Amino acid sequence: MCVKMTTRNRLNKERERMSDLDDLRREILYAMLPHVAFDGWTRKALNAGARDAGQTPEAAEHAFIRGLNQVAEFYSADADAAMCRALEEKGVGELPIRQRIALAVRTRLEQAAPHREAIRHLMSYLALPGAGLTGARCTLRTVDAMWYAAGDTSTDFNYYTKRGLLAAVYGATVLYWLNDASDDCEATWAFLDRRIADVMQVPKFQGQIAKIAERFPSPLRLREAFTARRSRNFT
Repeated sequence: MCVKMTTRNRLNKERERMSDLDDLRREILYAMLPHVAFDGWTRKALNAGARDAGQTPEAAEHAFIRGLNQVAEFYSADADAAMCRALEEKGVGELPIRQRIALAVRTRLEQAAPHREAIRHLMSYLALPGAGLTGARCTLRTVDAMWYAAGDTSTDFNYYTKRGLLAAVYGATVLYWLNDASDDCEATWAFLDRRIADVMQVPKFQGQIAKIAERFPSPLRLREAFTARRSRNFT
């Protein structure tokens, strides 16, 4: 009994420590974003955010020990979580699947709207050689979150095709949105609808490529690996 209580207490303390650290990261991150519009996705912007949050540059370094890549991943993960909460509140599961996906992408971008210039600089940063894998991981997690929020539970070849297609739609829509000057981004939402209409034609061709499905690892194992890696990266 004593051993179990000690283990439980240790786990509770670890959860509290991680929660406190995430709170610190979130505080510094969102104070940083206004500076990104002027200073880029840089250490200078991060340190300025830390100061605005009443923290020191050393605190920012402690919060993001892997530097700007970790800041990018934390922002993406936090935005994914906010998107999923909003979709649940909107009752996304009651909509047709096509509308669920459109709503997921639109919600993600509408929530990011106050930080659009920071997102523009983030996209430029993620295009750099040293940040390419970080960008790919962020995109994969985002489209994965969108599909699960939409109720998808596929564990076969459809898992890959759905996420691959949505990654292409999402990436193209983000780039269009960043340069959209239309009222309420109506041009972006029309663009998004057209892209989704295009990919809805793809399933008719899936039978021709299903033969390569066995070359890919289990989606469940892949998801567990990403989850475990994220936990390590944020500790």
